[in-house]
Amino acid sequence: MQSEKFAEFLGVFVDVAREGSFSGAGRRRGRTPSSIGRQIDTLEEHLDTPLFLRSTRLLTLTDAGEALLVRARQILDALTDAQHELASMKGAVTGVLRVACFPTFGKRYVLPVMAALVREYPDLRLELDLTERLADPVVERLDLVIRIGDMADSTLIASRIATQTRVLCASPAYLAQAGTPATFAGLLSHQLIDKLHGADLLCWTDVLGHPARANSCQAVFACDDFEAMRLAAQEGMGIAYLPDWVVGPDIKAGHLVQLFPEWSAQPRACTGIHALRALRQPPARVTVFLDALRAFIGQPPNWALNACP
Repeated sequence: MQSEKFAEFLGVFVDVAREGSFSGAGRRRGRTPSSIGRQIDTLEEHLDTPLFLRSTRLLTLTDAGEALLVRARQILDALTDAQHELASMKGAVTGVLRVACFPTFGKRYVLPVMAALVREYPDLRLELDLTERLADPVVERLDLVIRIGDMADSTLIASRIATQTRVLCASPAYLAQAGTPATFAGLLSHQLIDKLHGADLLCWTDVLGHPARANSCQAVFACDDFEAMRLAAQEGMGIAYLPDWVVGPDIKAGHLVQLFPEWSAQPRACTGIHALRALRQPPARVTVFLDALRAFIGQPPNWALNACP
């Protein structure tokens, strides 16, 4: 079997394994099930081993098929990467741009940039993984992972996109009812909004000064989504401690009031927003995306209330 045919047959094999049927693979490829079946027969004959156990109702992989599926995906991914890399050397913005980031950041800032890029570059395809976990660009075959906070030592290449500042804020209605705290100690008597899943994720300990003191303040509302926490603050549920890229526009519009702006001017309230990648020479689609994202965010960021030191 010629090498170019072998790659084609591997692609058919992967489609059959993914769809669980010849007919499903045929629909993906615009081919008849019988044509797909003949290609699988030819591949099995070439490898001298059965890849599927076939019945009238079920198509399952053999042990050899399971082993080949792992290798086939790696081979096909490598071929795709090679094609994209060569295209990027010509400056062509093609292929699939895969990005992972926090859900709220992705919806607010990444998605609008992607929408503009796909209109400008019709050969570009986009995948956006909205996740709170620390995605790995190597293991998960991602072009970029956007992370917020201090960067641990890593073989990954980090490009700074912007700066995040944490901000204390509450709605005018809440402050009118509960009063505006005059000192940080005064926060202890107020209703607080916090983040679910993990100890002190929003660093209330930093603000209140001591872990025991922070732990004694039970949040009136806790959630695992920044956007919901922002809305809770707007609804007057309590005082929030959130990134300026979440609440900065609301404070500028008067929907929320910033408390203790001097706190946010401290270095410890500021962290970087970085895009991490594995490749030292990124494809053109990555460079174009990063340039567009920085332009969309602005410098300083359009959400900024305080200039980080």
